[in-house]
Amino acid sequence: MLKARAAVQNLPTYDPPLAGRDGLRLDFNENTVGCSARVIARLQSMTAEEVARYPEREAVEVLVAEHLCICRDELLLTNGVDEGIHLLCETFLEPGDEALIVVPTFSMYEISAAATGARTIRVLADDDFRFPLDKVLLSITQRTRLIAIANPNNPTGAVVEGRAIESICAAAPHAAVLVDEAYYHFYGQTVLGAWRERPNLFVARTFSKAYGLAGLRIGVLTGACPAMAMVRKVSSPYNLNSVALACLPTALADDEHVSNYVAEVRIGRERLQEELRAWAIEYWPSQGNFVLFRGGELNQPFIRAMRQRGILVRDRSADPGCAGCVRITIGVAEQTERLFAALHESFDEIGLKQPEAV
Repeated sequence: MLKARAAVQNLPTYDPPLAGRDGLRLDFNENTVGCSARVIARLQSMTAEEVARYPEREAVEVLVAEHLCICRDELLLTNGVDEGIHLLCETFLEPGDEALIVVPTFSMYEISAAATGARTIRVLADDDFRFPLDKVLLSITQRTRLIAIANPNNPTGAVVEGRAIESICAAAPHAAVLVDEAYYHFYGQTVLGAWRERPNLFVARTFSKAYGLAGLRIGVLTGACPAMAMVRKVSSPYNLNSVALACLPTALADDEHVSNYVAEVRIGRERLQEELRAWAIEYWPSQGNFVLFRGGELNQPFIRAMRQRGILVRDRSADPGCAGCVRITIGVAEQTERLFAALHESFDEIGLKQPEAV
């Protein structure tokens, strides 16, 4: 009888609740207004010949390298950050190796690592989801071959200082250290290029969030040239489709679309955090395009009440340390006003009262 490898049989399953998501989608950290109008025009201008050809990523990689101010050999365009994670695991992990992650965090690190037969070492975040640098350093062994760090982290919005990342790279020169900067635009700080001093460092970015290209599945993995040459060996030459490659240069050229969207999200993020403080609701300061807060026993009633008002939010209760927690994606100003109206109505429905000002 045909059987999958034991590592695959034992994999946790990632089943995002994609179906039946009608309403304002503030549950998946997607761009809430979509891609640039210029990208739509480029899509509409595509010819049958462009679609018929095998995709060629080299010219687009040159443009992305110029955009990031790095060399073309220091990057690889990927099918979203997910593929970048998968390729690093395939390049550097073998059965019996260890992959180190700080939880709660993005679940694909563990899934991709476990698929190789490696053992995942989970390090629980410190109080208030602060990055547990000392515990991470103590968890590094000779078997550690991958360390994955989301910065800012999902679902908490917490960040890691560059000095901490430098310490981890120095302590584990035998391990690939991935810094996933999917939410970089909402934070503004990066370790891009630091692999020139620490050649075991890799940085991933996505064009799903700020650029609104989640449906095209396009990201970029960056790192030192010798290491990236090894990663390219396990990558398909046709990992990206022609539509994504045609649209990415146009998206990169529309700086105004991205900067305006990011600016509105940052303002909305601060407003939501102020609102949660006014209601004495526990939340965690975020540098992403989302805010995590604890609803406790009112978690599920709140999610249902918001859905009834046409707004989807994400239950994160299953994540380590996140019992009773909800994550809300931030949109533009108009959507934030709609969010606040639904919040107030939902709080009233579930019996949550705003504390009186002293």
